[in-house]
Amino acid sequence: MNYLVLFLAALFLAFSNGANDNFKGVATLFGSGTTDYRKAINWATITTFLGTIASVFLANALLKIFSGKGLVPDELVMSPQFAISIASGAALTVYLATKIGMPISTTHSLVGALAGSGIMAVGSAFNFERLTGTFLIPLIVSPLMAAALSLILYLIFRKTRLSLGVTKETCLCVGNEYKPIMEISQGEGTMYFDERGSNTKLSIGNESQCVEVYRGKVLGMSAQRVLDTAHFISSGVVSFARGLNDTPKIVGLLLVINVMNIKWGLIAVGIAMAIGGLLRAKKVGHKISKEITPMNSGQGFTANLMTGLLVTTASIHGMPVSTTHISVGSIFGIGTATKKANVKTVSQILLSWVLTLPVAAALSAAINLLTKNF
Repeated sequence: MNYLVLFLAALFLAFSNGANDNFKGVATLFGSGTTDYRKAINWATITTFLGTIASVFLANALLKIFSGKGLVPDELVMSPQFAISIASGAALTVYLATKIGMPISTTHSLVGALAGSGIMAVGSAFNFERLTGTFLIPLIVSPLMAAALSLILYLIFRKTRLSLGVTKETCLCVGNEYKPIMEISQGEGTMYFDERGSNTKLSIGNESQCVEVYRGKVLGMSAQRVLDTAHFISSGVVSFARGLNDTPKIVGLLLVINVMNIKWGLIAVGIAMAIGGLLRAKKVGHKISKEITPMNSGQGFTANLMTGLLVTTASIHGMPVSTTHISVGSIFGIGTATKKANVKTVSQILLSWVLTLPVAAALSAAINLLTKNF
């Protein structure tokens, strides 16, 4: 019975993870207007699941780290009740954040849940030194590194673009279309009136109102087409890296179920993540796509490229970084470079990050206490 409850708790965590995290890899595709929401989430679902499959072969180190081994005595690691409290505490934290539209870190939630359950179970015997070195430092450093590196990379790419003669073209903004029956010329444009008295205004727009288009050639091909293709690929890389990095963290909790082939556990978790993303990702997706900073396709590509490189590198080396932290850090780095970052939104996200660990720890500790009594 305990094993079934643990498996279901892990699937709930995977579902919540998909709802909160799946869209982050393609947020810049949607935010820059390169594609619509449905195409973006479908691309994220496919590439994230491919990352899940790859994690079977490439992410064994993360499987062991998130089982709790080294933080608490080995006999506790093999306790289903301990794993249930971690999975449930982290899942509830991520699910609640998703409901209010806040992009938090599943990794951060798992760390908090590990700490809460571990301290509740063994008290001072909990390995605080390992918690800090293995978990907290990478989580703190990674978003700062992502912001700084994406800012630098954007400045390099912008200089390269200008040297190649690729320019950004001003766009034309047009409102709702009506059949005109009368027109009046004004200083800001031309006003059209329809039979219902509604009107639209034709005007030159600014960068925040419309999609920028790149004009020029790269290796004889359209600069915009090359960029859009690279943007889709980079988004796929980020989503692939997220599947590679996050799936083993959840499946690590299932290591106590010796009767299950761990590869099938990875597949089951990957499917639950995909379902969560398809059904519940829109609210968080809008927050990270539209509210951190306005961006064009070139800026989105730069942020995705940096996120993909950092998350993939961390996964291969067994470093439990957060795709959320790195993705938000990269996008904020772009917003800093363009001086268009929404400080209010970023402050709200940072506050949710600060609260993630104690909330997950408290929920996990409470569930650990309840499971002991039952």
